[in-house]
Amino acid sequence: MFLRGLVILACAFAAFPALADPLPSWNDGPAKRAILEFVLDVTTEGRPTYVPPSDRIAVFDNDGTLWSEQPLYVQLAFALDRVKALAPEHPEWRDQEPFKSVLAGDIEGVKASGMDGVVKIIGATHAGNTTEEFEETVVEWLETVRHPVYDRPYTDLVYQPMLELLEYLRAQEFKTFIVSGGGIAFMRPWTEAVYGIPPEQVIGSRIKMQYEVRDGVPVIVRLPEIDFVDDKEGKPIGIEKMIGRRPIAAFGNSDGDFAMLEWTTAGEGRRLGVLIHHDDAERESAYDRNSPIGRLDRGLDEAPERGWIVTSMKNDWAEIFPPAQ
Repeated sequence: MFLRGLVILACAFAAFPALADPLPSWNDGPAKRAILEFVLDVTTEGRPTYVPPSDRIAVFDNDGTLWSEQPLYVQLAFALDRVKALAPEHPEWRDQEPFKSVLAGDIEGVKASGMDGVVKIIGATHAGNTTEEFEETVVEWLETVRHPVYDRPYTDLVYQPMLELLEYLRAQEFKTFIVSGGGIAFMRPWTEAVYGIPPEQVIGSRIKMQYEVRDGVPVIVRLPEIDFVDDKEGKPIGIEKMIGRRPIAAFGNSDGDFAMLEWTTAGEGRRLGVLIHHDDAERESAYDRNSPIGRLDRGLDEAPERGWIVTSMKNDWAEIFPPAQ
């Protein structure tokens, strides 16, 4: 098996000499070899596993797969900051949950409000503005706020090995998409600059919108109602709605991505499913089965029998984040 792995690596580098090692932040091991072997199989003409470029679709979860999601989902941190910024206009929030807990800095109280509380927070902080106004707010927030643990901008805390993987796949004529439970409007303003993934290749949860003409100017207004939740079983539906092709590769990190990997790898021909396992408490975070954020339980149990690759951040990644700017 070890010799076969060396042969795979040698063939991969020979096939793409301009790239040398296309994944330098990945340690040599089963995960890296599986990815290189898969790409070689689907891009080499004449092989029975060859896939034409039009069908080379790879989908990636965002939170916990492409960037850090601890101690809070980044969009939730944004929403909590927006509650505080808007609080002077809403004195009633001082006595209303979950806003009362947000203003008191009681994160456990916010979590106790459950999905109903999250929906209220999103409705209050993400709606009532135009799409352009919301985008400006997101960009300004990301430019000024810093991660509470690493003291770096959130957009710095993307995973270097995954940036290399995205670039490598695109060099082999893959089209890369984000498929996230996070808000599509929150991600689209910055994904192209950070990941090289343009807005039209971002799929996420969304609220309802309506078209209006304000003072003679046509705008799209965001409404405080959920339109679509792109999580769990919603991910394959979102892919079908937005892409119209079944991916041949899917990357996630939690049971929220299970259906996406299941649907992707159930297709005919060569397929790849990869789970990122957060097991590096020293360089990032260690969490899986019992975590309220990014829980990975069923995926760990069923990955071996389904042929999915479980990537250990501790053992498979030589680097976690890009160097600080």
